[in-house]
Amino acid sequence: MTAASQPRSRAAALGRALSAIAGKAVAPADAGGVVYGAIVIGALLAAESGSHDGYAGVLESGLVAACLYWLAHAYATLLGQLFAVREHLTARALGRALAHDVAIVRGAAIPLLAVLIAWGAGAASETAVTIALWCSVATVAGFNLAAGIRAGARRGELALELLVGVAMGGAIVALKVLLHK
Repeated sequence: MTAASQPRSRAAALGRALSAIAGKAVAPADAGGVVYGAIVIGALLAAESGSHDGYAGVLESGLVAACLYWLAHAYATLLGQLFAVREHLTARALGRALAHDVAIVRGAAIPLLAVLIAWGAGAASETAVTIALWCSVATVAGFNLAAGIRAGARRGELALELLVGVAMGGAIVALKVLLHK
């Protein structure tokens, strides 16, 4: 192996390792739900930033919102399917839809877990919200990058994956800045 090819092979090995870790941590079919959950809770925290007196309010609103988004997404998707095939709602169909979309809750849990860790570390609640926002950004960008690596994307394609993820995450940060000038 030449000196010039060593960095490429290291990068390729790192890419394969990251892809394997991401693939084991989240089933590929669930990645979209995880990203969706991270985005919506990041946006909620950005919008509510500074409006709660402490951790309890931040966590309560985050948990309620995560469950509401999960229920709303599963229900709306199911209702659209039922409407298209002219069938009625059943408890079993609703249960399947909720199970299918539970990844949204897992994605929402990432920034909320960051709030809990910051609370345990003694950070101010506003600092915890900022950390959670950046966890949302990192989750979105990381999943975009992992998707590109998993697909065998080349350097330029990976850059696009990362750029889109950072742009989505940046929109969360921009929301906080715009709402709290």
